[in-house]
Amino acid sequence: MNINNLWTRLSVWMVLSLMCSVPLLANADTSSTGSTDSSVTMTLHGFIDSSFFWQSQDFIFGNGQNAEFPVPNTGSNHNLSGISVQNTRAWLDIKGPALSNGWSVAGHLEGDFFGGYNGTTGYSGQQETPRLRQAFMKLSSADGSSSVTIGQQWDLLFPLQSVPESLTHIAFPLGLGTGMIGWRFPGIVWSQSLSQPAPDSMAWRLDLGAFSGSWDGPGSTTNFDTAGNVNFQPQIEARLNAAEGDWLGYLVGHYSTENLNGVTGSTTPPPITNSITSSAVELGTTWHPGHFALTAAVYNGKALGQVFGAMAQFGDIKESGGYVQGGYKFTPNWAFYASYATVHPNQSDVVTWVGPSARLKSQQYALDLIYGNGPYGFGFEWMHAILDSTTDAGATITSTGGNQLSVSAIYHF
Repeated sequence: MNINNLWTRLSVWMVLSLMCSVPLLANADTSSTGSTDSSVTMTLHGFIDSSFFWQSQDFIFGNGQNAEFPVPNTGSNHNLSGISVQNTRAWLDIKGPALSNGWSVAGHLEGDFFGGYNGTTGYSGQQETPRLRQAFMKLSSADGSSSVTIGQQWDLLFPLQSVPESLTHIAFPLGLGTGMIGWRFPGIVWSQSLSQPAPDSMAWRLDLGAFSGSWDGPGSTTNFDTAGNVNFQPQIEARLNAAEGDWLGYLVGHYSTENLNGVTGSTTPPPITNSITSSAVELGTTWHPGHFALTAAVYNGKALGQVFGAMAQFGDIKESGGYVQGGYKFTPNWAFYASYATVHPNQSDVVTWVGPSARLKSQQYALDLIYGNGPYGFGFEWMHAILDSTTDAGATITSTGGNQLSVSAIYHF
């Protein structure tokens, strides 16, 4: 069966299940559980998220819930508004029986509605297309100290436990491509606890991962035919995690090679160089002392276009970036957050690899006021982004600024 048709059917099934479950959720548990037999359970989770937004510019990677930085050189006459529900997400958690060696197996299948739109007519904007986000199985040891995750999942660069708070920017978090890097790839991750959990002591964990190669060409980007897929060239990553009480820290390393001649071994015109090396080091933290919250990460590397580095520009581009968010929960339900993110690619590298029209620097500011009450939440956000770009190889640099104001509502189930 075609995988796209299979995913579409699964997505329709999940949405229909949600629609049928909504009348019951007010008087029932916020998850629904079914089983194919006595040893397998499936639990449906997710959230419905809707954002009304106003923008002063067109944004990349889209307008609304996936806006990150303005389209360069768009002037000041691009006022627009709309309502987006693409963040809406559903997933199945599948729990299987214990294996004969004491290990257990589980599965996770997850999708949202950022797969584009059905058609191009005047009605297409209200026909969002589902997309697969994650699909993996996880084997865990009996004592929980070891696990192996196989399938499409977040790579180790993505700061899954340190994502800035926002009810508008969920699938495309604040700072993505502007100081935050990482993406989802099929692969395998082995996780091993390095210490026994104990009160008032540091818990250490090591994650090692190998992920499918990825690049923007040459060849098909949807048929494993790019420079990142030549021979067996996976992306190799390692992450050391440390946690104690309300503090979490992590250090990540990334390495891969890309053969720019592609699978066929030759391209026209020939590439600037035959191969490049992608590498990165990332350091991040999350801290929640009392009513305060701090989330931050910084990185340095090169050739990171496949993980949203250099503002999603591909090439042997050196760069550094990072983001920080501070927050304060001043009542049990209300919290306020302030964020800043930036990325600084090497200008000469960007012009060399992207061409005379290139994105040179990005900065993003955001303020969020969020109300939460059980599964319900409302958020008010102001985001301001500034993009430096060029059209003449850096001789002239133009700064394009853009604002987005949004009001969002979310319901978790």
